[in-house]
Order: sequence, then structure tokens, then C-alpha cells
Amino acid sequence: MKEGALLAVVVAVVLLHGTAATPPHNPVDVQFEKNYVPTWAEDHIHYLNGGWEVQLSLDKSTGTGFHTRGSYLFGHFSMQIKLVGGDSAGTVTAFYLSSQNSEHDEIDFEFLGNRTGEPYILQTNVFSGGKGDREQRIYLWFDPTKDYHSYSVLWNLYMIAFFVDDTPIRVFKNSKDLGVRYPFDQPMKLYSSLWNADDWATRGGQDKTDWSKAPFVASYRGFYVDGCEASAEAKVCATQGARWWDQKEFQDLDSEQYRRLAWVRKEHTIYNYCTDRERYATMSPECTRDHDV
Repeated sequence: MKEGALLAVVVAVVLLHGTAATPPHNPVDVQFEKNYVPTWAEDHIHYLNGGWEVQLSLDKSTGTGFHTRGSYLFGHFSMQIKLVGGDSAGTVTAFYLSSQNSEHDEIDFEFLGNRTGEPYILQTNVFSGGKGDREQRIYLWFDPTKDYHSYSVLWNLYMIAFFVDDTPIRVFKNSKDLGVRYPFDQPMKLYSSLWNADDWATRGGQDKTDWSKAPFVASYRGFYVDGCEASAEAKVCATQGARWWDQKEFQDLDSEQYRRLAWVRKEHTIYNYCTDRERYATMSPECTRDHDV
């Protein structure tokens, strides 16, 4: 049996029968330089505590960012972030995975800045085969500027799960059997950046960046990467099926995790592409399977 057909059969069996889940492995903190390097404007990256913590700085001249040294095909990726405090309207702090081609895959956390006193918005999105437009937005249930919180992605052949601390906020399952493309054969790097996006980020671009409040600073620590490192041209993880995230208990959320996800949907979701009938006349086929409605 050809490799692609074999993968399709494995996924179909899992989707039909379901699995019980356990939480992802606990991240292990490492220094920045172990997994990451600057992407641009290195002079706007400040290293603290011997590289165990870094700060990204945005001013009117530039933002900045960093990315992983390697590319990965599946794994568990986590970052502890303390977001820009005060009046952060117009700014975006991003933490995401992305492949490097025209029909690219991407898994996004984007934190949209706000006027002082307003709640932060977290936007997530999934691109597969160059198609995105799967935005979901939530209000965070805590002040993410006061302390560090963990934002993580568990990505395997069966699902992509987004977590805030230990709470799942979104799951995007492999729905190739429904005709929905899924990121499974394009290695991705991890990126993080702080940049100005006041043409859209806050109230659709109505609130502009107040540069008198610059520099805007976001702080990072943790820098945890536990993935299958692969060349950018690889199509299959060399250890596919052997890593902890491939195992049965990590192929779906469990009932308690789905209960917490339902709480996020009910109490904190402010936009969901699955329910936007003005934008999409019919609901995308993955929405029901992903517990988005």
C-alpha cells in the first residue's frame, strides 16, 4: 500500500472509533538560544537572566521577531508570554508555526492589542494548503499582561489542539475524509513577533497605535520545543508513530477537556468562522467534528 493511502486508512480508523486523551507532556524550560534565533531587528530583542527570558520591543521604527533553528513535522510546542501592558491598541503579538511555500500551512496564535481597560483578544487560525479564513476569537479570562501564561500547540496526524495554560481553546481535527485539507506533510518553523497592525488589529483598525506609549514590550520565557525535526523538503516524520504525541491517548481530547472547551465556546468566544453566515453561506464541514458549534 502506498504511504499516502496508508496514512489515510490510519486516520479513518481513529476518526471512526475515537480515543481517550491525557494532557500533553509538561513543557521543560530552556534558554532562548537552544531552539531560537532572531528573525529581524535583533537590536529590539533584549536578553534577560542569561537568555532564560527575552523581551521584544516595538517602536515607530520597527517591530521584531524570532524563529526556531529547525523545522518540525508534528510535536508539542509551548511558549510562556507576558503580553504588552497598558494601551496596546494597534499592536499584534504573534506565536505561530508556518511552512515555507506558496501553498503553506500555518497554525496561529495572535494577540490583538487593546485600549487600556479593555480585554485582550486572542485570535487563532489554521491554514492548510494555502487556505486559511478559519479565524476564531476569544476574550481571555485573565489579564495576560500581569504575569506569564502558557500558550501551546499539540500537533499530530490526528488533530491540532490549542491550549491556554491547561485549558483547550480549540481543536482542528484531521478531516481529510470530509474533503478538508490538513497540515501533515509540510515541516514548519515556529515564529514569534511583535509588530504594528493598526490597520486591522483593534476594532477593525478604528483604534490606531499611540506611539507616545512606545516602546511596547512583550516578554517571553520557556522556549519549549518537542517536535520531529525534519528538513524543509521532508514529507514524513522519520519517527512517525513512535513519539509520545502519536500514541492513542493524545489523538483526541477527553470528556473533561471537551467540557472545558465548551465553557470557552459559551463564555469567552466572540467570533467563530463556523457560525458566520454573512461570510459563509454554508458551514464548513469540519466545524461539527471540531466541536465548534
